[in-house]
Amino acid sequence: MLTLKLGNRLRTGRWVLIAMLMALHAVLIVGVESAWAHPLMLAHLGLFLIWQPLWRGEGQLGRGAITFIAILVLGVLFALNWWVMAFWLIGLFGLVGGRVLAYRSIWARMFSLIKMVYLLTLLLLWVVPNLFAAQDSIEIGRLLLIYVLPMMLPVLMMSPAENHGAENTQTIDFFYSLMLFMLLALVVLGSLAFMTLAHIGYIEALLRTLFLMGLILLALGGLWNPLFGFNGLQVVFSRYLLNIGTPFESWLMRLADAAQHSPNAESYLTTATALLADLHWVSGLSWQTAQKAGQLGAFSPHAVVMHEADLRLTVYAKQSLSPTVLLHVRLLSQLVGYFYQAKVREQSLRDITRMQAVYETGSRLTHDLKNMVQSLLTLTAVAQTSGARAQQLLQQQLPSLTQRIEQTLSKLQQPQNGEDDAPMLPIAAWWDSLRSRNQHLQMMWDAPQIIPDQKIPAAMFDCVLDNLLDNALRKRQSEPDMAIRVELKCAAELSITVCDSGTAIPAGSLPYLLRAVVQSQQGLGIGLYQAAKWAEQLGYRLVLQNNQDGKVCFELVATGKT
Repeated sequence: MLTLKLGNRLRTGRWVLIAMLMALHAVLIVGVESAWAHPLMLAHLGLFLIWQPLWRGEGQLGRGAITFIAILVLGVLFALNWWVMAFWLIGLFGLVGGRVLAYRSIWARMFSLIKMVYLLTLLLLWVVPNLFAAQDSIEIGRLLLIYVLPMMLPVLMMSPAENHGAENTQTIDFFYSLMLFMLLALVVLGSLAFMTLAHIGYIEALLRTLFLMGLILLALGGLWNPLFGFNGLQVVFSRYLLNIGTPFESWLMRLADAAQHSPNAESYLTTATALLADLHWVSGLSWQTAQKAGQLGAFSPHAVVMHEADLRLTVYAKQSLSPTVLLHVRLLSQLVGYFYQAKVREQSLRDITRMQAVYETGSRLTHDLKNMVQSLLTLTAVAQTSGARAQQLLQQQLPSLTQRIEQTLSKLQQPQNGEDDAPMLPIAAWWDSLRSRNQHLQMMWDAPQIIPDQKIPAAMFDCVLDNLLDNALRKRQSEPDMAIRVELKCAAELSITVCDSGTAIPAGSLPYLLRAVVQSQQGLGIGLYQAAKWAEQLGYRLVLQNNQDGKVCFELVATGKT
């Protein structure tokens, strides 16, 4: 292995490029037949190896690369002629032009454009005329070579250039360089074809070739982005670039289908890695998560590593990847990682939803149990008093209270979110049961018109009314003269309102009331929050209808949505 130990400043500086161009200029002045041409060309090739954008200066060259460079240098030196010089200049032109679009500064682009003009002038006005033995053009080219072109080298020295950007990253656009190489080679060969077939001079042949190529490029530009409804070559070329061994759209559909049908993140990752391993340029891959690790295929020195949260995915290629394919590999790896994280979050959301259902059901029913225990304590206090009325009240309330406690305990054993299977009871029977259950309390009951056959979710209505009445009774302990009124309306829409004549709810609690847990003097204020959520799930809405001193009203109203 051979390591190029050259500093970045020397390698990316313009001085190496200018020295390389000066050596090339000297070769062209003395001519390829001169004895000085070979050592000057050897110096030029050495400087080119220092400047070239294909291998990094701090990288290592294998035996294959060293052999290729040695064969190339020996072939150029021993077969040095005008044809070799022509194609060498065309290649240099493509390498220089392939980096123009990578520069950020307009001055850096101008610097590269001056280099391209210099190489193009050398090729078309000196090398090609000598190649085709065009004596008239050779004389003109000699004047340019000796007096005009050397003046461009000081311009290159004085031109400002960036110390970052494309120079440091050694970026080269392979397709753009190849296109420039093919276009310039077509200009040279087209000029030769016109000279041979039309028996005309080189300058006229060159002009005809350039004119014809201009027409072709103009037509291709129109087809690339047409104005008359045709999709154009841009779409076709983009689809070709996205084809990385398997149709890109098809691969994405398979990946999305795997993410949709896989039951969990680990099974999806197994399917996704198998899809990646099917690509012909992938030799193997490995992955590692917080739960497990795995691998497919064979490892290679050409690895691409991707991290996405707790997923580490390594893709091994069969050979060194070009920048375009490397970009695709990173894109595909990130897609796999994003879908994997989506599956992980989906599993977490399922677990959170399940726990939330357990919490909400348990919290709501626990609050209902608290209300029932308070009712039981009230009945116990009544039972301690003698009299037929107390005995009658116990006989009426204890069976109903016992039944409600049994239902609540059964729901605690099987929590569910929403409780869509809640029993439906006629509203008239429920209203009578509510009044009978709370007849020992000082409240006003008003139901101007009840539709007997109308049914309601009794458990939810009991939960809401128990919380509202319990809060009102607690409030009455600090405001003994407060009146409580319960009103049921069944006209246009079903609604039940609980009002008290106490003080208004503090303004600081209003933004969160019925929407979140509100801290209160009696506790966390979780009862109304859970009751409001349950009502919303069953197509009802619990709202604060009025909030002013002397009239605080909560209303449970049907929304028409179930």
